[in-house]
Formats: sequence, structure tokens, C-alpha cells
Amino acid sequence: MTIDTSNPLLAPMDQLMDYQSIRPEQIEPAITHLLEKARKAVQSAADPALPATWEAVITPLDDIMQPLWRAWTIVGHLKSVVSDAPLREAFNQILGPVTEFGAWVGLHEGLYQQYLRLKNNPDFVNWSPARQRVIELSIRDFLLSGVALQGEKRERFAQIAQASSEVAQKFSENILDANDAWSLTLDDESRLQGLPDDVIARFRQQAQTDKDTANGDTADEVNAWKITLKMPDYLPVMQYAKDRELRQTLYRAYATLASDQGDTQYDNTEQIERSLALRAEKSALLDFEHFAAMQLETRMADDAPQVLNFLRDLAQRALPFARRDLKDLQAFAQSELGLDTLEPWDVGYASEQLRRARYDYSEEEIKPYLPQPRVIDGLFKMLKQLFDLTFEPTSMKLWHNDAQAFKVFAGNQESLGYLIMDLTAREGKQAGAWVNQERDRRRVSDHLQTPIVYLTCNFAPAAPGEPARLTHDDLITLFHEMGHALHALLGQVDEPGASAFSAVEWDAIELPSQFMENFCWEYPVLETLTGHVETGAPLPKPLFDKLLAARNFQSGMQTVRQIEFAMFDMLLHNQPKGLEIGDVMQTLQSVRDEVAVIHPPAWHRFPHAFSHLFAGGYAAGYYSYKWAEVLSADAYAAFEETGNVLDTAMGERYRQEILAVGGLRPAAESFRAFRGRDAQLDALLRHGGMTALTDQAHA
Repeated sequence: MTIDTSNPLLAPMDQLMDYQSIRPEQIEPAITHLLEKARKAVQSAADPALPATWEAVITPLDDIMQPLWRAWTIVGHLKSVVSDAPLREAFNQILGPVTEFGAWVGLHEGLYQQYLRLKNNPDFVNWSPARQRVIELSIRDFLLSGVALQGEKRERFAQIAQASSEVAQKFSENILDANDAWSLTLDDESRLQGLPDDVIARFRQQAQTDKDTANGDTADEVNAWKITLKMPDYLPVMQYAKDRELRQTLYRAYATLASDQGDTQYDNTEQIERSLALRAEKSALLDFEHFAAMQLETRMADDAPQVLNFLRDLAQRALPFARRDLKDLQAFAQSELGLDTLEPWDVGYASEQLRRARYDYSEEEIKPYLPQPRVIDGLFKMLKQLFDLTFEPTSMKLWHNDAQAFKVFAGNQESLGYLIMDLTAREGKQAGAWVNQERDRRRVSDHLQTPIVYLTCNFAPAAPGEPARLTHDDLITLFHEMGHALHALLGQVDEPGASAFSAVEWDAIELPSQFMENFCWEYPVLETLTGHVETGAPLPKPLFDKLLAARNFQSGMQTVRQIEFAMFDMLLHNQPKGLEIGDVMQTLQSVRDEVAVIHPPAWHRFPHAFSHLFAGGYAAGYYSYKWAEVLSADAYAAFEETGNVLDTAMGERYRQEILAVGGLRPAAESFRAFRGRDAQLDALLRHGGMTALTDQAHA
């Protein structure tokens, strides 16, 4: 097979990618070529005649594997941010071979034996900690990949890996398609009363764009308003729209997305049932009691009972606050809004009205002070002060005009890598916010390969002629994702297999991200990164004080909601076999009966769009958010104790003990190295304003 060497997906690892030149028809030949090279490299690395040294086995294997996974990451990323039919078709065409290859490597007994030989090399004790860690984790992962299986079990394990990948991809596609397919166009602007002017203007622009597209050119100005289910549209309607029927319409559409209660061509019922069945079968083949037990082999938590006990303990601490929050909201809705019955589609609207009444504050007052360019500049200045980092804009041929690339330097001008930010919601872009890594840090012969990191969000686009404006919640999301990005960029581990995203336990990976969220509540930080779109003035201190006073508004309700998701996830996967959809919904109901204070209607289909569980890698791991929040709150408390949360000495300590070490050691050891002790729950409860009632409840 002759390969086109000009194919951008085959670019050398030390060359920056030209994303604009990647075409769907280039994906299959490039990935196929890289897979063939990788298969040969695995066979060569598994040769027992090779000396049991890192240089003979691992270095040549990494030299071939790194370009393959880089190209595949790029393809997956493009499918997430600029998806269209040709790109999706090309991705799905090669998904099977990529999945099959991954399963083949995990089941490769010869390569597994080679890793055992490396571990038993008498010189192994003199290897660097990073190399020792890579070998030890690889041996563990081989066992979890079924390498010890034989015969039909081995064959079935490989089939499950491929089927699981296909199911997750279909689950994700159904959500994206269902979301893109739904819209509501209004011809009566009065139904948008209560919504911010910029949101109404965007709805009108969306309707105008549809008409222009239909006509093939610029059409007459429309008198219509188009609303989608994307977050920049959905959230303002649920939060501000006075029209109760409009809120109910959007609530139902979003709550039934990709389900039997919505557009049934995108129904994810089959994907949920198949996913759970495949996971249960996979764990049984490895002699685990259930999928949760298998997943927890690689986590900080010991077992499912420990996780469930943690969640239930936290629920008992939060429930008194959650019940108080709901009682206050119901009373306000009845007395001030005339809502005798508080329906789920009323909660966001009534909550915003109560927040305004209680704190004389609204998110809309903050937005003019958060123009996106000013926020990014202020964030970079904060990171300069805290970690001595510099972000320099750089020209790269990116996938969309919304994306921006920065080269990141340490204070001594050491190049740390590249950060590519794509922050705007648009059609064909997967919802949510995430960070991914195209290229790892790696020492390659005479030079250091630095990371390339993607930071993706879905904020509202800018109005014509104006900068995009963020909400404070958007700001928190941006800081959260930046925490993940810093974990990759500031790692000092030169072996990819021991990097943060490869080796940090899943229930600790959210520590750096949630840690960063805390700075969004510090006035010195907000003073730096805010600037009114018209005057440039920073956020006024009195307005910040209102924002801060409202920080823990409904924190009890928010906490039990996250616990609900985490318990549902753990109980779903704490089963020896898969579940039918009726049992899935019953599990969810039983969790709500135990920990929830708000109960959605019977037709609500939350699981059908729960991408974290069925397409995002958080299966039996959603508890990680709360688990890691204990770590992150306690870590941030160390900064608070200095009297200056931007203390550079503490920033350097945090960088060295948490970020720089990546996955070089267990996360619990890294936390103890930073804090001098194990994590404590106190800071999390204090940050959430859940102390006084908790003390009363446990008196």
C-alpha cells in the first residue's frame, strides 16, 4: 500500500498540526498506515530475544505508538468540535480497527511477558521512578485488559471492547443529532419577556441565519426568534423567561433528549442496555463481582461500599440544607410569583427571582464586566503571578475561527507546550466542556517534546461587533478546565505512561480543576480579569460582595443533586449483570427517594443523555467529582491559611507536589506531600456554607 506522505495526520511528532488541511478522506488511509506500523512495533517489542531494557523494548514502541494515538486524538477532537456527516462517516469507518487494535495490544501475551521481564530486570531498582511507575501500571493494566484469559473468553473479551466503543460512539451521536435537530421558532417577542437583551438578539440572529440559508443569500430582516437546546440558549430561558409554557416546552425537550419520550429515531435506550450488559460481562470475565469493582482497581477508593458510604455520609450532611433551600424556594414562589405548585421547569426561574430578591444581585449584572478577551488576559496574568507562567499567542492553522492557540512558557522562558482554546458554542460541536491532550511531554533522544492541550467550552457567541460576554458560571467552567490544562502543561514527567492524564487515579483527576474554581470567588482575581464592555472599569466591590453573599445560594440542593448522579452511577454498576431500561429508571428513582429533594416527572429521561456514564469514561466514577472536591477544597485551604490566596511560595509548592509529579506516585501520596496530612472534609463543608445546620443535625 502506497501512503501519501503529505497527509497531515502523518506529520512528524515535532511538527505542529495543520488542522485546516485535514480532510475526511485522509483519515482512513492515515490511521490504517499507523495501525500497521504499530502492529509491527508491538510484535518487535514482544521478541523475547531482546534485552530486557527500556531502550530496547519501550523506546522503539513509544516511537511508533505516539504518532498513532496523536492522529487518533486529533480525529476524535475534530469530530467533537466541527462534526459533519463526512467527518463522522470517516471516524466510524476506522473506529472498529482502532478499537480492535487496542484490545489486541491489551491481550498480547508476548508483550505482557516482556513487561514482566522488564520488571524482573535486576537493574529495575535503579531505573527512574517514572519508568518504574510505567512498567508497574502497565502490568496492572494488562491484567485488566484480559491478558490472562484464554480461548473463547479471550476472544469474547476482544469483541466486548469493540462493541463497547461502538455503543459509546452511537450514544454520543444520538445526543448530538437530537440536540441539533430540535429548535423552536417564535413569532411573538412578548413570549421572551424577562430574557436579557443580548440573548433575545441572538435568538433573532439565529432565525435570520436560517432564513438567509434557506434563501441562499441575505433575506429580508426577519421578525422571528429561534431557540435551540444548546446551553447558551437553554439556560437563559429556564432562568429568566417569564413565560411558563415556554420554560415547560424547553424543559420537556431537554429532559427527553435522545429517548423514547423525544424524537425516537435518536433513542438511546438500546445503547444504555447494551453498555451495561457489556460492562457486566467484561468484569465477569475478569472474575470481578461487578463492573464497579473492576473500575475501582485503578482508583483511590477501595471498593463500592466505601464510595457509597462516602456519598451517603455527605448526603446526610447536605440534606438539611437542601430541604431548607427547597422550602424557602417553594414559599417564595407561592407568595411572590403566584406559583402554588413549584414544577421542575419553574425551579431555575424561581431560584433566579429569589436570588435577586435576597441578594439584590443577578448574573446579568456581572456579564458586562466579563468580556471574554479581558477574562482570558486576566486569567493569564493570575497564572503568571501564581505559577510564573507566560502565554504568548501563536499562529496555528486551527479547525475554526473561534479557536486560539498560545505557547506556554515558564518564568525562565522554558517552553512548556501549547494551549489551544475553543470556547464558543455552535452547530456541530459537542456540548459541555472538556480538556484533551494531543501530544504528551516526552524526552526524545536529544530534545524534549512538549504537550499540546485542547481546552474546549460552549459559551454564548458574541453579538456582531461586540466581544463575547461570560456569566460567572462560565468563568467557573473556564477556570475548572484550565486546572485540567495546567495538570498536563506543568507536568515534569518525561514518560507519557506516567503523565497526569495517563496515570493519576480517576477519582483524583478533578483535584486541579476544582481547585482552580475557588479563585473565581476572590476579589483580587476578579478585579484583574473584569472590565466593563463600555467603560473598562473592573467589577465594583459592592457588586462582588453581593455575588459572594450569593455563593452558597442553594448549595444544599446543588450538593444532593451531584450525590444523586454519583449514587445512581455506582448502583448501576454495582450489579453482577446488565439492567433493562425499566430497572435503570427504577434505580434512579430509588436514589432520588433516598437523597433528592426535587423529583422530576415520570417522563423525564435523564440517563439517556448522561454522556459522562455512557460515552465519557466516568462509568462507576462519577463520584470522583465529590471525592476530588474534598481534596481540592482542602488544598485551597492551604492558600487561604497564608492570608494571600495568590501566595507565590504556596503556588510553587502546589505546582511541585501536585501538578509537576503527574502520575508519578499515587495521588494520596502527592496530597500528603503538599498538605502534610490526609485530606479532611471540613474545608469542603465550609466552602459550601454547610456547617451550622450540620453541627445541629449531628449534635
